[in-house]
Amino acid sequence: MTRAATAALFLILASAAAPVAAQDSLEGLTPLSSEPLQQNTSREAIQIGLSTNRVEITADFDGADLTIFGSVENIDPQVARQGRYDVVVVLEGPAREVVVRRKDRVLGMWINMASETFVNVPMSYSVATTRMPQDITDAASYKRLSLGADNLHIEPLDREGNPVTIDEFRSALRDRKAASGLFNMRVGGVEFLSQSLFRASLPLSPSVPVGTHKARAFLFKNGIFISESSDYLTIVKAGFEQTIYRFSSNHGFAYGILATALAVLTGWLGRVVFRKD
Repeated sequence: MTRAATAALFLILASAAAPVAAQDSLEGLTPLSSEPLQQNTSREAIQIGLSTNRVEITADFDGADLTIFGSVENIDPQVARQGRYDVVVVLEGPAREVVVRRKDRVLGMWINMASETFVNVPMSYSVATTRMPQDITDAASYKRLSLGADNLHIEPLDREGNPVTIDEFRSALRDRKAASGLFNMRVGGVEFLSQSLFRASLPLSPSVPVGTHKARAFLFKNGIFISESSDYLTIVKAGFEQTIYRFSSNHGFAYGILATALAVLTGWLGRVVFRKD
């Protein structure tokens, strides 16, 4: 066989074997699916809205209830039927500096002695829940979220002070706020109207502070925090009280003179009316 014939025979055998080799190399591979990949869009979210975003306080204001409506999006129907969704709603008042004083008995009189100053303290703090707090999630989750009056981060102005004394004054601050109705909790204040819709009712104390309040709703699923939503409420004085408040804030010196003159006039009139001849 000539050299040219040998080369031609080799080319024919190589071309015949190439498709087989290629086919063998593809064995065991899974073909790509033509269907699009499915993304997980079932993560729950919570949304809220207030029945009113402005509350006006007059002289006869003796407290009220604030209603907050909300919805849970992308719910799991089975979880909802089993009642394993929980909502905690918080209304937090404006933050200000607060001085806590302790009275001690000295020579038969109670006198303010020691004091502690705290910064960025919410002037009011109301909580509403679907059920008992311990049945919703654990204490560690409440602390991590700073959720609840006992878990608020109340920071002292003097960080170098005695930690024991600071904790004592911090506890006294919480007790005073609770006694005045400014720190409160309403268990069962959140009610599911359907699988996804809920309503919360929060009390407004007669001494509720004016300013901007922040409403926050926390969604829990099987004890695990899922989502949060917030809205704002403005509380203002109205009527004659608002006029006096603005005048005293904008014209402090003139307000002081008028207040002193009114006190003198009232005292003189009282002396004239009740004078004994």
